[in-house]
Amino acid sequence: MTNINLPIDDVLGELMDTLSDHTNAILIAPPGSGKTTRVPLALLHASWLGDRRILMLEPRRLAAKSVAAYMARQLGEQAGETVGYRVKMDTRVSKRTRIEVVTEGVLTSMLQQDPSLDGVGAVLFDEFHERSLHADLGLALCLQAQQLFREEMRLLVMSATMDAEPVSQILNHAPVIRGEGRMYPVETVYYPGHGAERLEDRTVRAVKQALQDHDGDMLVFLPGAGEIRRAERKLRESGLSPGVRVAPLYGNLPQAAQEAAIAPAVSGQRKIVLSTSIAETSLTVEGVRVVIDSGLMRVPRFSPRTGMTRLETVPVSRASADQRRGRAGRTAPGVCYRLWTEQEDRRLPPRSTPEVLEADLAPLALELAAWGVGDPAELAWLDLPPVPAYRQARELLHLLGAIAETGAVTPHGRRMAALGMHPRLAHMVLRAEGLGLARIACDLAAMLGERDVAVRTGGRAKTDADLSSRLAMLQEARTWRGADLPDTLGGMEIDPAICRRVIAEADHALAALRTEGSGRGAFEAPREEDNETSAAEVSAVEMCGVLLGFAYPDRIGQQRSIGKFTLANGRGAEVSEGQQLAAEPYLVAAELDDQGTESKVYLGAGISLEQINRYFADIIREEQSVYWDREAQTVRTFTVRKIGAVLIQETPSQSPDPELMLQALLDGIRQGGHKLLPWTKGDRLLQSRMSFMHKYDPANWPDVSDESLLNHLEDWLAPHVYGMRNRSDLQKIQIGHILSELIPWEQRQELDRLVPLQLTVPSGSRITLDYSDPEQPVLAARLQELFGMKETPRIAGGRVPVTIHLLSPARRPVQVTQDLASFWEHAYFEVKKDLKGRYPKHYWPDNPLEAEATNRTKPRK
Repeated sequence: MTNINLPIDDVLGELMDTLSDHTNAILIAPPGSGKTTRVPLALLHASWLGDRRILMLEPRRLAAKSVAAYMARQLGEQAGETVGYRVKMDTRVSKRTRIEVVTEGVLTSMLQQDPSLDGVGAVLFDEFHERSLHADLGLALCLQAQQLFREEMRLLVMSATMDAEPVSQILNHAPVIRGEGRMYPVETVYYPGHGAERLEDRTVRAVKQALQDHDGDMLVFLPGAGEIRRAERKLRESGLSPGVRVAPLYGNLPQAAQEAAIAPAVSGQRKIVLSTSIAETSLTVEGVRVVIDSGLMRVPRFSPRTGMTRLETVPVSRASADQRRGRAGRTAPGVCYRLWTEQEDRRLPPRSTPEVLEADLAPLALELAAWGVGDPAELAWLDLPPVPAYRQARELLHLLGAIAETGAVTPHGRRMAALGMHPRLAHMVLRAEGLGLARIACDLAAMLGERDVAVRTGGRAKTDADLSSRLAMLQEARTWRGADLPDTLGGMEIDPAICRRVIAEADHALAALRTEGSGRGAFEAPREEDNETSAAEVSAVEMCGVLLGFAYPDRIGQQRSIGKFTLANGRGAEVSEGQQLAAEPYLVAAELDDQGTESKVYLGAGISLEQINRYFADIIREEQSVYWDREAQTVRTFTVRKIGAVLIQETPSQSPDPELMLQALLDGIRQGGHKLLPWTKGDRLLQSRMSFMHKYDPANWPDVSDESLLNHLEDWLAPHVYGMRNRSDLQKIQIGHILSELIPWEQRQELDRLVPLQLTVPSGSRITLDYSDPEQPVLAARLQELFGMKETPRIAGGRVPVTIHLLSPARRPVQVTQDLASFWEHAYFEVKKDLKGRYPKHYWPDNPLEAEATNRTKPRK
């Protein structure tokens, strides 16, 4: 081990003593203190460890391999001896290995295979403050494994910036050890943009300034690979001196390029490393004296509303900004250029949001189901997975056949979990295996799991969204084995490095599929024969849509118009105009932007109706579509076959469900209103009389207003229209009869007594009352017919006076009153004076109370 003293050495003794007395502990130490590489080596000599192994988790592959190699060098060995690593597609361990540096997904896989972690004495969680989904899951599973199987197993959580108290609580109040750091002073320079200046232009301006003002290598933090490539191109175009080398660093780069970026610069050269947040922690980029920080990072955000994940560019947290700044002061004084203002700096959030709160939880839900846990609350979490996102994840797993109705994992689900892919992709690969399409499915899974092989501009590929063309290109790329790939294949501009990585991922996935359940380990390299592509698979590119449908059954889409589709999940999707995919009757959307009501389809493939019927019969639901045709004014009945909102087939129904027909008919009546029903004047009069009684006695009389009747069609009308289907049928019903049945016989008698249909006036005429206004029932009669009527008639047992409309001989209103006696005494003579001249032949007595009433021009003699 090296004799160089590091700050962490000052607390190693305290840490060793703590882990001798406690099974869990937390170590907080600043970046550069040496905790990542010193602690595992020190623990090798702990008496409680014995001959057991140490597992140490790193959040990224490059960090895991770099850390393992560094510790191995301290022992004078190569990685794979005392210290080894396990990452996806690469493993260096042996029987001698005592320290295994693994990525977080590997730990989860190891726990699923052996929940007791037999032979493991300690699990170390490095850089835990990043709070990745796998780190939270790994800690939760290890805690339960410790509780159920291995009480003596040690758990150590390490971080530079983490809030230790919440972690201590879930680790059964574990002790916290704090170490000091060795940080050289770092000057902070705020270097904001000019107006609408693009990020890469601002970055290049800052780099040129720093090259002029400061010595040493430079680490530039940018949010993603796209910004890195654009900044790299602009830097090269800006005329850098020959002694300056630009090195990109991001997760999808080839391994050799990543290692070159973190290696020390050649003597006499200066290195500018353009990196994502991959270099924020764990990795040490040698020789850095200057940090240029864009203040941005790219994070996945999952929407339970749409079921889709999109990448968002967001400001870094205060903790991340400080971590990045600290990279400039590891070996000497440095400087940090922050490409934002001091005001913006004060608004940075203190910490990043844990991934478990914003990520797609389908992988987590599958791991928990395979572990035997249905409810996440059964485990200890720093942040419990959100209920809506977790519920949606379980629904997806059930759709994919990974869990049963009970929530228990199925055999198919166990195989999915063993493949280590997203559940969607694992299901696709397993389904494809049964069709002899394993190779093409693994190619698809690799393309969907990695960055797009086609070169993109502004987030969009320069080629169209059709994945089948990319499959064909990938198969052509395989023929270049051993040779450098060109920048264009199959008429498509590609990224050769990404293409090679996708091929390697696909080969690994195929090997894992073929060895899953066999004697070969899950992390061994694929066999040479696994790289062969059969002629049958070459022609199977046309099955691309089917395979995508296995992974994304909820995103099978049906064309509404050219370029516009409705997906099975009910969302709208749009393919850019001019693409062949836009004209497909059906498609499967694999990647969308999840923006607005019509999500842009970035990757997808066409699928035929025949393929849907053949390969997705298990999720096609047959149901009756019964609805009211407003124009034809009839109920239409069809048998429909659907996948979610996507219509597969519609045929006239031979034996429709009468209950559905009834509901559709009632819906039609609600839409069309009362005009669809055969109301007569008598029906309306009965309705108004009953409404009158409801107003004065609502507890005993039903509400039969138009609004109430439409709202309660099921209660009063449904029994009388059962079996009917159109407006003609409705004309057969008798509304008045139906309304009268709403009250018992005794109330019908009471209605006739209290709210008479007609009143007999002095002339002998029976005049129908108007109850359309329950506040003022109206008796409209010619003035001559009321001579001798001294008082205003009253109804409802004398409680309500009738409003009298006194009419002229031409039946035009001349007076409205509820006080007839007052009218005779005061107003009659003025009315008489006015009307007698116009109607001289009619009877105008001087004493209306003593005069004979008549419905004629004059009384009979």
